[in-house]
Amino acid sequence: MFISSAFAQTPAGPDPTTGMIMQLAPFVLIFIVFYFLLIRPQQQQRKKLMDAIAALKKNDMVVTSGGLVGKVKSLADDELRLELGPNVEVRVMRYAIAEVRSKTEPAPANDSKPASE
Repeated sequence: MFISSAFAQTPAGPDPTTGMIMQLAPFVLIFIVFYFLLIRPQQQQRKKLMDAIAALKKNDMVVTSGGLVGKVKSLADDELRLELGPNVEVRVMRYAIAEVRSKTEPAPANDSKPASE
């Protein structure tokens, strides 16, 4: 009787802006968790693979996306030759490299034998 019907129907509590923020907060938190657990590590792994492919040298062991394991025999701008076995070589595009297994190490110095044996 003394209270208008419009005023009586408004919800008691925080303003509508706070309610909207509280509804969006779980989505923002889910996106942040996905970014740090899925997206960022995958970007870092992809960058590391691209750096390893760019730094390929002769005699590096690589795995192609098709599962072939071979040793790099020669390099060109966008392709390389892999030796899969004795007298078996294939040409592979650089983007088909899925993993660099072992990098070639520099040749050891002449002092490979201990001096006092």
